[in-house]
Amino acid sequence: MSTTEFLNIKEASEFATKYLGKNVTTSNISYLIQYGRIRKYGENGSTLVSKKELEKYYDSYNGQRETNWREQLGDDLNWTLSFDQYKEAETTKHVHRLHPYKGKFIPQLVEYFLDDHIDNFKKQTFFKPNDIILDPFSGSGTTMVQASELGIHAIGIDISEFNSFIANSKVGNYDIEQVKIELKKVTTALRNFLTNSKTIEFEETLLKELYAYNSKYFPVPEYKYRLRNGEINEKKYGAEKESEFLSIYKRLVAQYNVQLKQDKEKTFLDKWYSQHVRNEIDFVFDEIEKIKDSKTNQIAKLVLSRTIRSCRATTHADLATIYEPITTTYYCSKHGKICKPLFSILKWWETYSDDTVTRLVQYSKLRTDTFQFCITGDSRNIDIISELEANNIEFSKIVKKNKINGIFSSPPYVGLIDYHEQHAYAYDLFGFNRRDNLEIGRLYMGQGKEARESYAKGISDVLINSQKYLVDDYDVFLVANDKYNLYPVIAEKSGMKIVNQYKRPVLNRTEKDKNAYSEIIFHLK
Repeated sequence: MSTTEFLNIKEASEFATKYLGKNVTTSNISYLIQYGRIRKYGENGSTLVSKKELEKYYDSYNGQRETNWREQLGDDLNWTLSFDQYKEAETTKHVHRLHPYKGKFIPQLVEYFLDDHIDNFKKQTFFKPNDIILDPFSGSGTTMVQASELGIHAIGIDISEFNSFIANSKVGNYDIEQVKIELKKVTTALRNFLTNSKTIEFEETLLKELYAYNSKYFPVPEYKYRLRNGEINEKKYGAEKESEFLSIYKRLVAQYNVQLKQDKEKTFLDKWYSQHVRNEIDFVFDEIEKIKDSKTNQIAKLVLSRTIRSCRATTHADLATIYEPITTTYYCSKHGKICKPLFSILKWWETYSDDTVTRLVQYSKLRTDTFQFCITGDSRNIDIISELEANNIEFSKIVKKNKINGIFSSPPYVGLIDYHEQHAYAYDLFGFNRRDNLEIGRLYMGQGKEARESYAKGISDVLINSQKYLVDDYDVFLVANDKYNLYPVIAEKSGMKIVNQYKRPVLNRTEKDKNAYSEIIFHLK
């Protein structure tokens, strides 16, 4: 074969960037090799890829995907709103990734409708700097964060106390140097706490054994490539090697006297963490309670929450939706090798401490001098002005004088996500009040006729209550996958009219279902 058919990593990055018309980094190419999307060539330490294989991969994944999705979802699909030109680092930029949250929309979608640009689809602007936007289903606060970037005031409301905690943590103003100092103090204390613990030594020994075993039976990237091409029966091979490694794991557990489970299983924290991890969680929580500054205390708690979410006793593939506690090594379909549960929070605490500071610094350079605040309450009947007066009198005066210009929100779906249970660990640890029974579209009600009727009434009640605070010529944007066609009914019940709707493909979903999926942005007036 001619050498011109092969490219090194840098050349492949440059070729792909030109071929796709968007930036493709060397890390993106390395990812394709590592996960078996394309084959690795080269000798003596040099890594080469086939130009033809790159073209084939990108042709099937990009242009063909739009064609396939249009065939499945309809030709009214607005591909501009897919935002497929953005890398994950851009769709999870700065504080948007301070904490995982299932079901959030990407910031570019919010920005598209809130900013002052127009294009072939967005024929007019709806909001301008110093306007006030409302998100009555605030979730993790994406609308508030983007409003701040654009110089727009924003009010969030959420029934979940933890969701409000996440959202307000993201838009908080911090003394960054103080945050660094306090997080470092906690890290030092945790390291001292672990000085006489055998946990770290056990985990290091286990990792060495896993590395040797995985290198032999799951070599990178050959194993992933063979898997993708159907040369290996993953289920059978994975189960065989998982069982084989288990004897090594059990020997180490006995050698280091590791306690895999806690003595009780009354709460989420009892059930989903090993005793060693639970001891560390409780220790770090006590250290954070010593931080006197309320803002620094708040962001440190968010770091702990993010940490313990990553340390639950579950498989990597099931982090978004957990099933049963995992206390042994296991074959991981996500990484294509034998993986292990976590036995210490130290690594993740350090990683997320550094990451949080970095993201806060990034956001501090973009945020504007505007007000953002998330209220905990029921959007169906909450008194927004009274709640703001109790928390920020200056902001409440602006809202009373100018009124709210509109809404941008993603309401919960019918019977799809339990918004309290997905953060049960935080409710246990921080003592937040749970209001599961007040969730609109709550999971346990299902998706039957009664659940759909209750949902439609709930969303319309929110819109009716919100109208009391809106300007006369308001704009409301609601993002929903309306498979039951409820939003025309909701609009009518609310005394509103759907004046436009935008159907967008949702390309990067956290759930395992990778089928073509869309949602609609309803514009109501």
